[in-house]
Amino acid sequence: MVLNSIERLLEKYDNGETSLREEEQLKAYFAQEDVPPQLESYKVMFQYFDATKQEQFTKDVPLKPKKYQLYRWISVAAVAVLMVSVYLLTDTKQGLESLSHDELMAYNQTVEALNLVSTKFNKGASSLNALSLVSQNLEKGVESMNYVGEFSETTNKIFNLSN
Repeated sequence: MVLNSIERLLEKYDNGETSLREEEQLKAYFAQEDVPPQLESYKVMFQYFDATKQEQFTKDVPLKPKKYQLYRWISVAAVAVLMVSVYLLTDTKQGLESLSHDELMAYNQTVEALNLVSTKFNKGASSLNALSLVSQNLEKGVESMNYVGEFSETTNKIFNLSN
């Protein structure tokens, strides 16, 4: 009778449905010396729980967070660049008309260089699109091979062929 109730409690314990009182009953039962052989694994488990309950962590835990100065300076620099660029873009007094000949030439060369970089990036992106197309076709081929394998297995079952 006791064994049946212990097995029901163990089933509830495995499903996570036991109360604290029921878990105490299980701990008390498995603290005994004679336990049925089919429940020996639970005895070891509950003995482990009792042993680890006595353990304590004695190492000091540092509470000071590590400081990452580099990240702070990078974020400060990013904010500064952002503020300067917003200021320069919103400054309506200085347009392209007010630039000197040298400044206008530097501006045009910069625009040309950025356009060149943009076209190169676009060519690289289109190459990646071609690779994704190849990948999709490869996946379709793998699916087709799976269908052939299933067909072969079904045919072998129908004709009772053994491998």
